[in-house]
Amino acid sequence: MPVRGVFHVTDFGGGHLMKTPGILIAGLRGGSGKTLVSLGLAAVWHRQGRPVAPFKKGPDYIDAAWLSTAAGKPCRNLDLFLMSPETVVRSFVGTSAGADMAVIEGNRGLFDGMDAQGTYSTAELAKLLRVPVVLTVDCTKSTRTIAAVVLGCQTLDPDVPLGGVVLNRTAGSRHEAVLRQSVEEICGLPVLGAIRRIPGQLFPERHLGLVPPDEHDQLPLAIEQAADVAEKYLDLEALWNLACKGAEAGTEEKKVSGTVFSPEKVPDTFSARVGVFRDAAFGFYYPENLEALAREGAEVVEISPLADAQLPEVDALYIGGGFPETAAPTLAENEPFRQSLRRAVERGLPVYAECGGAVFLGEKLLYDGKEYAMTAALPVAFAFRDKPQGHGYTMLETVADNPFYAVGETLRGHEFHYTYMQSTTLPADELTFAFRVRRGHGFDGQRDGLCHRNVLACYTHVHALGTESWAPALVRAAVRFKSRRQ
Repeated sequence: MPVRGVFHVTDFGGGHLMKTPGILIAGLRGGSGKTLVSLGLAAVWHRQGRPVAPFKKGPDYIDAAWLSTAAGKPCRNLDLFLMSPETVVRSFVGTSAGADMAVIEGNRGLFDGMDAQGTYSTAELAKLLRVPVVLTVDCTKSTRTIAAVVLGCQTLDPDVPLGGVVLNRTAGSRHEAVLRQSVEEICGLPVLGAIRRIPGQLFPERHLGLVPPDEHDQLPLAIEQAADVAEKYLDLEALWNLACKGAEAGTEEKKVSGTVFSPEKVPDTFSARVGVFRDAAFGFYYPENLEALAREGAEVVEISPLADAQLPEVDALYIGGGFPETAAPTLAENEPFRQSLRRAVERGLPVYAECGGAVFLGEKLLYDGKEYAMTAALPVAFAFRDKPQGHGYTMLETVADNPFYAVGETLRGHEFHYTYMQSTTLPADELTFAFRVRRGHGFDGQRDGLCHRNVLACYTHVHALGTESWAPALVRAAVRFKSRRQ
């Protein structure tokens, strides 16, 4: 399951760590089956008692949560836009140490990046980490053409370490036999599995992708079924050997220094208490963000606006994204909690809110033809549309004073939201936004980071390993508030 609770850290002085064998599951596009293959491998090897370190390429919370559940270990995100190549390598090598295998799920198509050159693509990540790629291909109504497509991937960039192919959605034994022969003879790559069409849907979807695991009504069964699919249709031994051979071929000791995160080490004292909303409404957090807060001396306290009667005593709040729209009736009904949060904001509590967290701080939310009362800590109302209002990487320039970032600082992040700022109770020119949007949408295509009192509400999500100033700034704000309150 995703790591929960209070996070603590321990430092080490650096040293040589051998690269853990790993395998990267890629596809030709989204929906090609790479999530099923990745989850299945993580689940079946975990079931066999083989420790797996899961990773997700790109900015994704939901797939990562499923991988965490399947592997029984927090899933890390590796993204070359959000963080430097050195940081990606350090995260991969450091957090996979101690596991027998690393399973990385790619995103979108193998060569899809943020431009026509495929910058920051899954292929670029594979080349950086020198991890063998297994290409998962949807074979619906195709045979020899699949070999042509795979051959195209091989020739487009021969430096990508393509190690094999998984055939997905095959129609039967005859279909599979033709596909195998075509791929292996034309491409010279082994077929490492062939998954038949599976009736029904193991992992249902909604507007942001898969339904999160903590909302799945048959979570253990879904994970077991994914493991069963992998055991039945994939050549597990060949996949394991491919990863091990890839590690041997690229063996070199990497100098990795920095921080290893350990829940067992409890610091003697905390400098401040930072509350984090964590339940079915708010669950979009990178493990590294929570760990970074702990590394700065914060006691991370989990809070549920759905279940808690009031906001506990904290020195700052970090409210991530999630699904406040689908949980809107319950959030609106918990008026005591909303009132206690609004009073805390009025007293100057520092709050960093991302996407769904920003929506919850607004006055109301219009969703599915109904209006739901929110916290009213921000002088704006939000509404939901059927199409994404912002989707993809963002680049922001800090242009106004705010509680967390220095003017002139630039940020890289990502956004994916269907909500938008519908109205405001203040004149539009009286709203203060911390950021100028250089890439992305934010609140209106030009601005992001609504500032009000000690609240900074953004549609952009940041990753603590890429935005290194984020956690220290939030903890400093918490310490200042604690000192004033005392």
